[in-house]
Order: sequence, then C-alpha cells, then structure tokens
Amino acid sequence: MKIHEYQAKEILRQYGVPVPKGRVIQTAEEAKRVSEEIGTEPVVLKAQIHAGGRGKGGGVRVVRNLSEVEKVAREMIGMTLVTPQTGPKGKVVRKVLIEERVEIKEELYLGVVIDRAKASPVIMASREGGIEIEKVAAESPEKIVKEWIDPSIGLRPFQVNKIGYGLGFGPVEVGKLRPIITGLFNAFHEKDCLLAEINPLILTKNGEFIALDAKMNFDDNGLFRHKEIVVLRDLHEEDPLEIEASKYNLNYIKLNGNVGCMVNGAGLAMATMDIIKVFGAEPANFLDVGGGATVEMVKNGFKILMSDPDVKVVFINIFGGILRCDTLAKGVTEAVREVKVKVPIVVRLEGTNVEEGRKILNDSGLNFTVAAGMYEGAQKVVEALKKVGA
Repeated sequence: MKIHEYQAKEILRQYGVPVPKGRVIQTAEEAKRVSEEIGTEPVVLKAQIHAGGRGKGGGVRVVRNLSEVEKVAREMIGMTLVTPQTGPKGKVVRKVLIEERVEIKEELYLGVVIDRAKASPVIMASREGGIEIEKVAAESPEKIVKEWIDPSIGLRPFQVNKIGYGLGFGPVEVGKLRPIITGLFNAFHEKDCLLAEINPLILTKNGEFIALDAKMNFDDNGLFRHKEIVVLRDLHEEDPLEIEASKYNLNYIKLNGNVGCMVNGAGLAMATMDIIKVFGAEPANFLDVGGGATVEMVKNGFKILMSDPDVKVVFINIFGGILRCDTLAKGVTEAVREVKVKVPIVVRLEGTNVEEGRKILNDSGLNFTVAAGMYEGAQKVVEALKKVGA
C-alpha cells in the first residue's frame, strides 16, 4: 500500500524527523488561508499523486507572491498530471501540499528497504540526492553508503554514526543526522514498511537537515496491525480493477499488454509473463488467484480479467497443488457463461485432478484451447493474437 507525500511527512514528524511547515488542501479557496498560516513567502505547491517526477510535469510550482497562490492552486487541482511514472494516461490531482520554501545548500538521499538476499533491512544514504537512487547505483555505486540492520538486534548507535561519517560529514552534521536516521528507521520498522525514503533530504544554508520529500510503501500483510495506516489509503490513486480484486483476496496488478493472465502462485505468474514475452506477446496483468482459491474466487478473477478492454486473449496457466484443476475449471466455465466471453481462451492445466479439470473444459461446449504445457500454451496465445488481429 502506498500513501501520499504529505501523509508520509506526518508520520516522519511523529518520529522526530524535521519536515517543512505546510498543509494539504483540496480546494483552491483554501490556498491563500493556508499560505498565510505558513507565514513565509515564497511558498511551494506540490501535487499529491502516487508517482514521482512531478516537477517535470508541472506538479511542483514555486509561488513568490501570496496573492497568486489561489490562482496557481486552481490550475493544479483537477489537472491530469503526466510523469514518467504515471504512464501516458496520467493521474488527476485532487490534493495539493502547500509548504514553506527552504533554502537548499545540498541534497542527500536517505532510505530504508528490505534486502531480500540478506534477509534484513538496509539503510542507504548518498550525497547524490534529488535523483533516483537506482541511477546513482548504476552510475556511481561508490557514492552510496549502505548499512545492514540485524532484525534481531535493531539499529545501533555506532551504525548511525557510521552512516553519517561515511557520507563525509563532520561531528556537528553527524550529530544532527542521528535523530533523522534513527527516526526514519524506527518508522520503517514499527509501521511494517517495505520502503521508507527521504529524497531529497536537504542540508539548508543554516546548517539544518530537513526532509523535503518523503515516500512510504507498506507491507499489505502487516496492515491488520495498523488501522492508522489503512485509513490513509487513497482509492483514487489505485486502478479500479486492482481495487475490485482486493475485495476477493486476489493479487492483481494491471500491466500494459493485451494477454490476460490467470495463474496460481507468484513464481508461476512471473514465469508465465516471461514466456509470453519470449514469444513476442505482452501480459495485460499479473493475476495470482492463490493456492486456496474457490470456484467463486476464480469466477470473480476471470470477470476482472474481462473487465479490461485491453485483453484480447486469455491465458490460464494452473499447476494444481492446493488449488485443484477441477475447481479452476468449474470456476472458469461458470464465469465464461455468465460474462459471455468473446476472446480466445488458452488453458494449461497440470497437477491435482488434472484429468477431471480437462474433462470439465472439454465437455463444457465452450471454445477453450487446451495446451499440454507452458511452451505450447504460449505458442497458442500468440497464434490466437494473430487471428484476432492484435
């Protein structure tokens, strides 16, 4: 789950991380009053969407005269903001964060993520802030300081110092960095984050560190512990089909292709998307119905697939372990009858009750193409795409 910048900053503020003075607005009429409450001139208006690169698309504006704040806010609220991360369709701006403008001496990067290879959180810091850390890692990896945190022990003071001095700061700056690094890590740990990032973390001309931007992503599996985080969810920022899938405990992510994929198991789903791409097609989604899917879950998953107008062919790839092949076949045949599907459907079944599942498909009277394996299934998907002219 993702949240907005202003929400992430409020969490950081609770953990002692300094952030600029500011407030979020939803109407242009609020803009002047909030700017006056901030009490500085100029101010910065920042569009609140779940995507980076906002400045490049006009989503960050500096207003030097407070008399113009309402006009600029009116231009921003309701605009469709297109950035490298939104895709060509962009996102509608419904909220704008108004903040004091801070004089910047230097921009840094500070973030915490899970290093799955080492099964531990890692704090990353760099004096190359303001740009994507992936770019720094690719072009100048020596400029990134990394410190792995033992989950059974937690963050220790010497590690915080090690990061500060590793960045090349002296004792005064390191002393000011300590509560920021500690606060960010504690927020990451206690809120069950997958990512907690400050980019940029700025050093002002007055020698203070301030979180100028903030980003937090949360582990959905930990949300049951955090009702205070769940209420921050903004459904406007999520794909409608992904929202619908979450109602049925289905793992669905919209992609940009035209092959609708239904698979059980994340690993098989990734392999399915890979083999589709190898044969020259593009997946329209990631849909994992899970090992314990019921007929009803399969039906709803299929209906979600068919709600996507980009889907021209459906590829169902199931290895029946916990999810039996006959259960999948029943769900799919019922869904196809209800939805009146008009696109080709390629099915590959293996595992528990596979013969029963294939018999249900063959006896259904519906136009399924049954493949013997993943290789053949991917071939038939591409053939079907050519027949429909996609």
